[in-house]
Amino acid sequence: MGRIGVDIYPEQIGVGLDEVTSFGKFLGGSPTNVAVAAARHGRTSAIITRTGQDPLARFVHRALRGFGVDDRFVTAVPGTATPVTLCEIFPPDDFPLYFYGRDPAPDLLVEADQLDLTAIAGADLFWATVTGLCREPSRTATLAALRARERRHPTVLDLDFRPMFWDAREDAGPWAAEALGLATVACGNLDEWEVAVGTRDPGEAAWRGRELGLDLAVVKQGPDGVLAVDGAGTHRDPPLRVEVVNGLGAGDAFGGALCHGLLSGWPLARTLGFANAAGAIVASRLACAEAMPTTAEVLHLLEGAAHAG
Repeated sequence: MGRIGVDIYPEQIGVGLDEVTSFGKFLGGSPTNVAVAAARHGRTSAIITRTGQDPLARFVHRALRGFGVDDRFVTAVPGTATPVTLCEIFPPDDFPLYFYGRDPAPDLLVEADQLDLTAIAGADLFWATVTGLCREPSRTATLAALRARERRHPTVLDLDFRPMFWDAREDAGPWAAEALGLATVACGNLDEWEVAVGTRDPGEAAWRGRELGLDLAVVKQGPDGVLAVDGAGTHRDPPLRVEVVNGLGAGDAFGGALCHGLLSGWPLARTLGFANAAGAIVASRLACAEAMPTTAEVLHLLEGAAHAG
């Protein structure tokens, strides 16, 4: 449930938008990418969101169906534009984002009374984001969806914090904490965990998430790999080394693979390793949704890394 739009990414790497001469058009939006990533692993996924009523909305619906993602819960908001996101690509770690068509953003106009709470409660896994809490009516709708789950596991909160969507950074913390209390799993990077629970220390952040009731807290640390804390203790998985092209979709690939591992009932170590590899693959590619790997691609990378090790 959450953000959707169209990514316009430059085909020239290492130069500013003022110098770019050609672009590619891709489906985008973090939870949308997660739904696509899960579908790549054979999962039945759907996205709850809204678009404008324009040609780009037609592209979004066609792309979702092409990726095998159910679009029945994607509705249009007349008078709004389907959001567009541009980026600059400066590998290995600088990817500025520029958001357009988000005032108002249709995906933040999801109303609570539009939700199919029975479908949400009955889903094997539900995924929501902190970005969905930044404005009404999406905030009320997101919290209503999380409450409908009654903490059924796995109910995942992506800490996905985008400062440009909030009036002030400190506004996000209380809402993130409330949502954490309704989830069973949370994942985010160090900056996002700091917003949610007040510390950048990965171990302390995860334990604070556990104190709020999480079964599993996942902290993505970039070049330092991933740390996760569950009822059995602390788990760590090192990063896989790849040549980075565009790091923007790596976290979403990680999220879709995390969903697959959770739904498969895998041990946490296997799930983290699989998700880490999925993220590494997408970091080595240009697009986000289109770059999401299949299960076979992830396993191939893991087998290669094992042989190299």
